[in-house]
Amino acid sequence: MLSDDTALATEFDRHRGRLVGIAYRLTGRVDDAEDAVQEAWLRLAAERSQIRELGAWLTTVVSRICLDRLRSAAVRREQYVGPWLPEPVVTELDSHDPQNIVVTRDDIRMAALRVLHELSPEQRLAFVLHDGFDVPFTEIAEIAGCAVATARQHASRARRALAAAEPAPRVPLPEQRRVLDNLLAALSSGDITEITRALHPQAALFGDSDGRASTARRPILGQEKIARFLAGLLAKYGETLYSGMRPVLVNGDLGLVFPALPERQGRVVTFACRDGLISEVFDIVNPDKLVRAPVRAPGLQAGSTTRARK
Repeated sequence: MLSDDTALATEFDRHRGRLVGIAYRLTGRVDDAEDAVQEAWLRLAAERSQIRELGAWLTTVVSRICLDRLRSAAVRREQYVGPWLPEPVVTELDSHDPQNIVVTRDDIRMAALRVLHELSPEQRLAFVLHDGFDVPFTEIAEIAGCAVATARQHASRARRALAAAEPAPRVPLPEQRRVLDNLLAALSSGDITEITRALHPQAALFGDSDGRASTARRPILGQEKIARFLAGLLAKYGETLYSGMRPVLVNGDLGLVFPALPERQGRVVTFACRDGLISEVFDIVNPDKLVRAPVRAPGLQAGSTTRARK
């Protein structure tokens, strides 16, 4: 039993990183993840006298909170304009901040999370808890309110979906830098052929805007179509496209931040690589997803991005 407030807070903090990691994978939003963990803390203060194993109790409570939110958000997700991507976790290239969500694991890269968030809430829950955090199926079944066999089936279906989608595995950062440099050099040339050569033949681009900023409203498939889209951005913004652009880590992979300017909305772009080429592009411009990202230029207020023309 945990009765001392200081000891309780210390023990809770020991689990916080794991809990935020679980909640972020489940919800795809940092605020939602932190809210779920905070709610678990409030419940803990009221129920601590009945808790035998704190880590298991916290995992159960946070997972249930997230599952309830996922189920209630299902309709809103269906009404979302264009592809839905998780909120990007942006860190500096040389960041060693222990408070950051752990982004070095393969299952938190954008390519994997995009596929994960196409699953049902129950499938996502079973896969994340069992395969990512070694939670037994007996506990997962209790959280989801289903039979143990059903929980196993949810995880199995999630594994099959991820295997079928084949999200590109993470490659070492030096290789990512080389591939990204090739793409940027091709964009600087303005040559569609050169841009196409920097992209994988089965490349895909996903833009997340919810209709509130300019990006692709549907996934763009194929290197030539993506090359034309990227060339179109360059034609629209010219050299201002590169103004203030800087490399960062986005969910542990190399990405770019484009700060907001009067003539340009802020955006975070990250990539996946395959066979030495860009295989996936994730273009996140929904201002709600960029509240924590360093995209605000001096003098611009959060949420000041204008609604894109239809």
